[in-house]
Amino acid sequence: MKFGFTLPNNFGVDAPEDVVRLGVQAEQLGFDSLWVNHHIINVGYVHDRLGQAPYHDALVTLTWLAAHTNTAELGTSVLVMPYLHPMVLAKEIATLDHLSGGRIILGLGVGSLPEENEILGSDYEGRGHYSNEFIEVLRRLWTQDRATFAGEHWDFKDVVTSPKPRQTPHPPIVIGGNRAPALRRVAHLGDGWHPLGLTPEGVSDRLKLIREEAESIGRTLSAFPIQVRLDFQRMEADLVEAYEAAGVTDLVLSCNTGDVEEISETLSSFAEDFLGS
Repeated sequence: MKFGFTLPNNFGVDAPEDVVRLGVQAEQLGFDSLWVNHHIINVGYVHDRLGQAPYHDALVTLTWLAAHTNTAELGTSVLVMPYLHPMVLAKEIATLDHLSGGRIILGLGVGSLPEENEILGSDYEGRGHYSNEFIEVLRRLWTQDRATFAGEHWDFKDVVTSPKPRQTPHPPIVIGGNRAPALRRVAHLGDGWHPLGLTPEGVSDRLKLIREEAESIGRTLSAFPIQVRLDFQRMEADLVEAYEAAGVTDLVLSCNTGDVEEISETLSSFAEDFLGS
């Protein structure tokens, strides 16, 4: 089992340097991957949690983290596609993949906050189709010298974008979500699955559906990471074993707090119990 740590860039920590410092500590303790959260505006349940407190930008935080770490994989958990443009993101992620030495994992999702979509001018009800095309555009831009795509949201021919990512054919795209549309998206378009809060039984049930859907389109999911996001407080050895038996490859852990000292102590305690640090 591999273990990841999700930085509290979404929990109102005043100094972003403190957020990054926790990521550096996690790498030194032996965590395999480091992750950032993504929202744009403090609205809805984000505002309920933070009010006016900061929610630091995902990609800027991840870039600063890349400059201060050496070995851990660096992921987004997850970027909300309807808030973004795939051509801009393709450039940003390809550049960051080079700067980080090929350590980027791109977690993507459709989002679940209608108020934020409305403010940003994106179509909440149509976010699924938008996101499917978004992923296809990323792949074309990263793998074709002259990228061509014809869809509802984007229509272009012979578009050149450079650099291509350092990883080939591109950084792995892991898709968040637990519901049926997300599971179909994982089966059709994902290089991995990044669900939130599922039990081992929930993983097993949904993973069966993902594999059946993939097989229906002639796709075999080999070397397919299953990365479940959980809270540190749930971790016990028998639970880790149950997730591993269910097919989970990574547990991506977070603390539901912006207390930097508490998070630092949690990282150290977990590392003693599970990482041999």
